[in-house]
Amino acid sequence: MKDKEPLSSSELGTLWLTFQEKTMILRILEYFLEKADDQEAKNIMGMMWQELDYYVELIKSIFESEGAVIPKGFTKEDVNLDAPKLFDNGFDIMFLRILKEISMGMYTINMNMAYRIDVMTIYEGLTAITHKCYKLTTIYLLKKGILTLPPIITMPKRTEFIESKKYMKGFKPFSEKRALNAIELGFLHHGIETNNIGMQLITGFAQCAQDKEVRQYFEKGKELAKKHIKTFQEILLDNDIQVSATTGCTVTTSTVAPFSDKLMMFCIDLLNGYSIVGESFGTFFTLRNDLSLKTAILVKDVYFYGQEGLEIMFKHGWYEEPPQTEDRSQLINRKE
Repeated sequence: MKDKEPLSSSELGTLWLTFQEKTMILRILEYFLEKADDQEAKNIMGMMWQELDYYVELIKSIFESEGAVIPKGFTKEDVNLDAPKLFDNGFDIMFLRILKEISMGMYTINMNMAYRIDVMTIYEGLTAITHKCYKLTTIYLLKKGILTLPPIITMPKRTEFIESKKYMKGFKPFSEKRALNAIELGFLHHGIETNNIGMQLITGFAQCAQDKEVRQYFEKGKELAKKHIKTFQEILLDNDIQVSATTGCTVTTSTVAPFSDKLMMFCIDLLNGYSIVGESFGTFFTLRNDLSLKTAILVKDVYFYGQEGLEIMFKHGWYEEPPQTEDRSQLINRKE
């Protein structure tokens, strides 16, 4: 096989999306680095910025070599380094950790759609960086007491097999529901953790967004995150499990936007997709039908919320159009 086959449509699409995501993260890191006063946090974010900037330039070079236009992505115009601190210490690393969770899933999909050696090498390198960053951010947050561990349960002493469909029951309000298993407990804790950080993020965005419609959209997203947290907490409390997941971070009173409305909307769009995939994944592995139903309803809400956000982005011309296939009908029926 040749080292350089023509860039396929799937590779073009995934590189385009990776460019959008990485240029967004670079702008966010630039702001966080400007406002950080913890040297260890600065070291983690500075390392990440350098690594991602290298791959952004690499993707640019592939587009250039293929004769494709370089996407605009997110530039210096989308970040205001002079804006006051919008989030307290610790939020920067907490949010970076969430972004790396998203990246892990994206790189797996992207690698599955890559056929050229140089493209596969990009995702291989980005995956290694992401795993390293995720480990560093997790250690940092645990050390600072910002991140809490999931609940501890009694270790199993023997193997058992499910022998009845009653294991799945949960719909009937007065029937006895079985205790949560470790898989379900893990997904519930993770759902509270991620929605906590999402609620803090979108609260900050709502405070400083320039466009009124965007502010209202973020306010709606804050309430949706609270609904998720409340639902998951109630399930845990009904099972006599203490709720412990927290961000340990708060939003300041600043109303000066560190990012453009365009960047903030794209960021929330990315998190919406992550929420839909993550909670759907959790639903698949949940073996109690009441939990599956509740999570499915939440996923539906996020889907329609995401669609509303896309409409706002399209309206303002904030969503850069991905590479398109040829419109053969238009070519054939063009006016002479």
